[in-house]
Amino acid sequence: MSANELLEPWLRGPVEGVHPVIGAVVHAFQQAREDLAAWTEGFSAEQVWARPQGVTSVGFHLRHVAGSVDRLTTYLRGRRLDALQIDALNFETDEGAGRDELMAAVGAAFDASEAYLRTVDPATFGERRTVGRRQVPTSVGGLIVHLAEHTQRHVGQTIVTARLLRQG
Repeated sequence: MSANELLEPWLRGPVEGVHPVIGAVVHAFQQAREDLAAWTEGFSAEQVWARPQGVTSVGFHLRHVAGSVDRLTTYLRGRRLDALQIDALNFETDEGAGRDELMAAVGAAFDASEAYLRTVDPATFGERRTVGRRQVPTSVGGLIVHLAEHTQRHVGQTIVTARLLRQG
């Protein structure tokens, strides 16, 4: 492993070919991938859905990260959620999926969002977007930043839950 690989993603250098704000989201996704993989490594399905001390399960957070990235990217595109996205939102707490399946969903959501983010023109950061059924106003830039911060919020919660599980 090179010295650069030991650094957090944001310290590995700029993301080539994208605006620095979009690059920061790409770095946040990479950090999330690495942290989620490390902290959930070896977890059984039982551990994934356990709620130590009543906290929200790792499984919920993994499913929510994947779903929220998908939903926020849909809003970023200027679209409304479709029926499948709404159904997925309603079932985020349903147990059953294992760690590998949930991590694959997170990875796919990050990949799809990043592919779209790489097409966003920074000149559009101020353009109006809306979120949810109530069409709450925001902007392209606001959604881009929220993709990173919301993802990292749930990664932090996942780490806390994983630590509780590892302490037994």
